[in-house]
Amino acid sequence: MAPRLGRRQRTAGPPPGSGHSRRTVLTALGGLGALGAAGCTRVATAAGANGGDLLDRLKAQGVVRLGIAGEIPFGYIDRDGHLTGEAPELAKAVFKRLGVGRVQPVPTEFGSLIPGLNSQQFDVVAAGMYVNPDRCEQVIFADPDYQMLDSFIVRKGNPMDLHDYKDVVAKKAKFATGTGYAEIQYAVEAGYKESDILIVPDQVAGLNAVEAGRADVFAGTALTTREVVKKSAKAEATKAFTPLVEGQPHVDGGAFAFRSAETRLRDAFNVELRRLKKSGELFRILRPFGFTEAEMTDLTAKELCGG
Repeated sequence: MAPRLGRRQRTAGPPPGSGHSRRTVLTALGGLGALGAAGCTRVATAAGANGGDLLDRLKAQGVVRLGIAGEIPFGYIDRDGHLTGEAPELAKAVFKRLGVGRVQPVPTEFGSLIPGLNSQQFDVVAAGMYVNPDRCEQVIFADPDYQMLDSFIVRKGNPMDLHDYKDVVAKKAKFATGTGYAEIQYAVEAGYKESDILIVPDQVAGLNAVEAGRADVFAGTALTTREVVKKSAKAEATKAFTPLVEGQPHVDGGAFAFRSAETRLRDAFNVELRRLKKSGELFRILRPFGFTEAEMTDLTAKELCGG
């Protein structure tokens, strides 16, 4: 099977995957040139010995630079010019515990996050990036701070009774999903002909396609589908379900990414992340961005990297 795409869903490494993510880059970022310029000064190269020295340098500087991709709800600049999203808000909490009092956004395209991290343009990727084996060869990940299942946008009442990809194939539904989404592969695995898939830019376009009758179903993450249908009078989101990869149930998980040499920083981040999970504070941080208890997870990066 071809390598799966992921999270948001394109591979965020070098040339395969230098395009859009599954979550659309906000056009609002076009006005953030000043922020991007301020944040793109290269940081000093980390020493690789003994797990790297970046954590010590961040403590001394008092600021950590976060690579973000301008995607709601994962990491973006709001209308008032403030950095927010599930990953930046979690970063603020974790790095404060690590002795780093300030975070600074470095907006970029999703496909540039891993190259930008590895070329020292920022310190950490804070963009809810899915962990997958391809990416694990390029960076190291903290353990996931959330997991994600799939869901469909369908017309009100779900007239075709569509609940998973096998239903879509069996009932010959007109299927749509987003540019670069992992859901393309999930549908193909279930037997849907890839050339018959309607590819749209994002979940808003997917909702429009279902409402207009150009598609019977749009597939996306449970989080994005349930958020986008809230104001729709014609469509609804189905119950979240687990897609199959090579015949086995598969759950994606999103996490922070670090340069491969910086194991000390990654390990210290994981310690604080586990404490936030145990106390329930992690869920309190993520809940305002549409996450539910179903998105909380004990998955590890090792599991998602393939052992």
